[in-house]
Amino acid sequence: MSKKSKQKDQLGKTLVEKILDKANVSYQQYEFPTVVEGDVQQLQVDHLGVDEHHIYKTLALIGNKTGPLVGVLPIDEHLSYKKLAKLSGNKKVGMIPLKDLERTTGYQHGANTPVGIWETKKFPIFIDEIAKQQGQMLVSSGKIGRSIEIDANDLRKLVHGTFGEITE
Repeated sequence: MSKKSKQKDQLGKTLVEKILDKANVSYQQYEFPTVVEGDVQQLQVDHLGVDEHHIYKTLALIGNKTGPLVGVLPIDEHLSYKKLAKLSGNKKVGMIPLKDLERTTGYQHGANTPVGIWETKKFPIFIDEIAKQQGQMLVSSGKIGRSIEIDANDLRKLVHGTFGEITE
């Protein structure tokens, strides 16, 4: 058994990874250490040798016309509300309040995942266009500290996403 196979067996599969297996989409599992800042658990990625520009955050927002929607962008970038609003057909968008996040998306802060949100909620998903150029990207696999590396085009197809410029 290869080292990768052993690692997958040891980590077990998240629901997102099972969805990807069922859809025959290839991915690689990652597990990152986490830290607690205030009342929020977050990834601690500074020392793992992974380029932060390839690790993507999944932000849950609400648009004045579309309702809930999702923005996926590198963790070292800032979301442009104006660009996302225009791309999504809204006049304005804003973050879903933390107290409403889990009820809206089904995931707690730090575990939001475009795969899981699409599978359960079918919210429109917008992926920053840099992902298309990079090819491989890491997104949450639905649990804090767990991520998957996936081809950006495979992710877009799976979640019926739209590539566009959504960063400042």
